[in-house]
Amino acid sequence: MPLPLDPVPRPLDHLAERGQDDDAALVLRGDALSYKALRTRVGRLASWLAAQLPEPGARVASWAAKGELTCLLPLAAARAGLVHVPVNPLLKRTQVAHILADSGARLLVGTSARLDTLEHGDVPLECVAFEEAAAIEGSRNAEPMAPSAVDPDDLAAILYTSGSTGKPKGVMLSHANLWLGAVSVAHYLALEADDVVLAVLPLSFDYGQNQLLSAWCAGASVVPLDYLTPRDVTKACARHGVTTLAAVPPLWVQLVEQEWPTEAATQMRRLTNSGGALTVDLVGQLRRLFPLARLFPMYGLTEAFRSTYLDPALVEAHPTSMGKAIPFAEILVVGDDGCVTSAGEEGELVHCGPLVARGYWQDAVRTAERFRPAPPESRYGGTAVWSGDRVVRDEDGLLHFAGRRDAMIKSAGNRISPQEVEDAALATGFVAEAAAVGVKDERLGQSVLLVVRGSGDEAGLRAALKRDLPNFMQPHEIRWVERMPLNPNGKIDRAALQAEAVG
Repeated sequence: MPLPLDPVPRPLDHLAERGQDDDAALVLRGDALSYKALRTRVGRLASWLAAQLPEPGARVASWAAKGELTCLLPLAAARAGLVHVPVNPLLKRTQVAHILADSGARLLVGTSARLDTLEHGDVPLECVAFEEAAAIEGSRNAEPMAPSAVDPDDLAAILYTSGSTGKPKGVMLSHANLWLGAVSVAHYLALEADDVVLAVLPLSFDYGQNQLLSAWCAGASVVPLDYLTPRDVTKACARHGVTTLAAVPPLWVQLVEQEWPTEAATQMRRLTNSGGALTVDLVGQLRRLFPLARLFPMYGLTEAFRSTYLDPALVEAHPTSMGKAIPFAEILVVGDDGCVTSAGEEGELVHCGPLVARGYWQDAVRTAERFRPAPPESRYGGTAVWSGDRVVRDEDGLLHFAGRRDAMIKSAGNRISPQEVEDAALATGFVAEAAAVGVKDERLGQSVLLVVRGSGDEAGLRAALKRDLPNFMQPHEIRWVERMPLNPNGKIDRAALQAEAVG
């Protein structure tokens, strides 16, 4: 039975109260936590955090693989009145240093291997770093803090996401944003207390973090997994009786190539996809491999969490559609004239309603660009997210993706800023000019093509980029040119580079 759609948000840490005491909430390596144990450990970790950071609203960053700390922090930080800043564990020290400085983090908790990669000046002077095991051990004997009574509109988390230009920007999410997102997803996925969710996506992504929150909202069980190979995923599904699996298209491509144990494939109840569109062939492969599972194609953006999903009953007839608005979201398609479009007319996807984030952390300029007044036709009004994505609504009300206005590269579900790759290339000293563009890739969605003018030392350039950029940002191809194409304004002509790459 679907979770009731209660539109009244509460403090985020109250999600842990929804499960039955003895039911499994979190299955860690060698340690399964019941909901009763989860609530106790959240309370203890919250007390430890509050002792380290007594200032309400202070930022606590985490940089670690999936485990007890990273899974409990979203609720524990919220209970302590702090703001959680989860850092993608794949990032390198340059990106982490930016996030720590930009967020004004006062506390960083991470694995020793990651903390050891940071150099002098990477951690701000006012920020204290703790090794993950020390933080867990320090919280063991703390007196559990009672559930919070904060205003649901208070800031709960800052999630950093790449834009088409510049360094990652922090999206501000309130308790209400995260609470209503969990309720919405748990409802339309029809999650039940006997469901087992395999959490393979990074918890620093809104899609990955919502796997925790929506499962706990429904009283279900979560199995976090940092996988090395697709085979790790199939084995975990069989071992834990997984019923719900979320992934991005490149991972689905790898998973359908695996040999799945019959029990692992037939016990699957639902599959969810975001971070890129599924192809018709991939939809067919998933339906054949998981005959009893309902397939939920979804579309979202960190600035508004999740926007649309396609009813599984419509997937066969409309395999490439984005579907319709999720509960608590209002999706309008606005044309270049500022008016809501008619069926069949392309326009910009505009997301209105209570899932809209509070803007970008300490960035009024970029906030004003993306977070603008809702169109007059909106029933919610207030502030809306103008996504930059071009879509078309068909006669049946289903949305279809048409393209993006900006140069964002989406590879393996990751949003990559071209400028961030270019800046890293220029900083190596091996090139004088650089331009990064996304090119179609059957497995990744897009891969990074880096066009450069410079010394021609590709080995040196690649070694420097490997040191400074995470794996998902590494260019699959580096193309050396004697002269960059320029547009009439004298700027690098990215459209020409894109066209040449396609040609």
